Amino acid sequence: MKELERIIETYDKIDFTERKAALATVVRVQGSAYRRAGARMIMTDDGRWTGAISGGCLEGDALRRARQIINEGKPQVVRYDTMEDQSATSLGVGLGCNGIIDVLIEPVTENDNLHHIHLLKSFLSKPRPAQQTELIATIFNAENSKAQIGERLFQRADNQIVNYITDEELSAKILAVSPQIKMDGKSQSHEFVLIDQSKVDVFIEVLKPAVHLVLFGAGYDAAPLVKLAHEIGWYVTLADDCVAHLQPKRFPDANEMLEVPRSQVRQKLTFGEHTAAVLISHNYKFDLAVLKELIQTEVPYIGILGPRKRFDKMQGEMDKLTDEQLYKVHSPIGLDIGAETPEEIAVAILAEIQAGFAGRKGGFLKTREGSIHERD
Repeated sequence: MKELERIIETYDKIDFTERKAALATVVRVQGSAYRRAGARMIMTDDGRWTGAISGGCLEGDALRRARQIINEGKPQVVRYDTMEDQSATSLGVGLGCNGIIDVLIEPVTENDNLHHIHLLKSFLSKPRPAQQTELIATIFNAENSKAQIGERLFQRADNQIVNYITDEELSAKILAVSPQIKMDGKSQSHEFVLIDQSKVDVFIEVLKPAVHLVLFGAGYDAAPLVKLAHEIGWYVTLADDCVAHLQPKRFPDANEMLEVPRSQVRQKLTFGEHTAAVLISHNYKFDLAVLKELIQTEVPYIGILGPRKRFDKMQGEMDKLTDEQLYKVHSPIGLDIGAETPEEIAVAILAEIQAGFAGRKGGFLKTREGSIHERD
């Protein structure tokens, strides 16, 4: 999400009276690659770019291709086959990724409101805590079809459809699979075979909001959590029932700081499917009161700093929790990495939250069976 924000910021700063631009998007990966489908970079004809489609191997060639595509004025898919030594050598690098990467490169203009980048900008323009999952379906290959590369369908969070795909049959097929893709939460490429036997490849991207991290307690060890979460692009809300603790100089990276009485958590805050709540006040009564409020919300992750026996004591002072409620409470919070200092503890906490939202266990990659990335 943070990279996408930088791309939009770069786009907004381009002087289109002087410069021309293109947007490159990874739309399909077969095998291994440094970046997955959905990775992007925006390029201008003076050789500058923001974002990345690889670990630095492909960007130079993509920039060269972009200049040609800008001049022709039509989107084009470029395939990088890093499984073949000859292909890697032609790029001037030894890639060794063993993957096939399809990259859609599209000219970008200032006034084309139907362009992909404007749809992304629309998604980001919503207030961060209120953002919900949306979908963008992009055609990147069309064999003998009236559909065109670069045509798109945008499904908003409220299921409103913005459709720029000319083939009605294709649009219907995309909408038929979109609920399951949205539920799975994973971007993927699809091949659709139409009634006339033409084949169309579509990249269906799941646009998920960044994690909304809500910290309860503005103590000294909240500072590294706020700073690190901000650095990775999360939206950070710092809440405390003592306004004196909420000092902007101590927490310059917090997106918002709110005085929240412990009995009014549900009235003062909004919790969505991408919210992680962390109790870090060191005040037992405050944490207990907040937990009693949080457990009644739909927040999927609740973390509590402190030893396990502290949470055990809390349970003794609450109504019996259901298995579902117990599942979303993480106490002690964080991955087991031997963290001791506030900064190390912050790493452990944020890593566990990331693993939880990604559906991962948070172990060593060297012991993971299968590939590092989920297949597209």
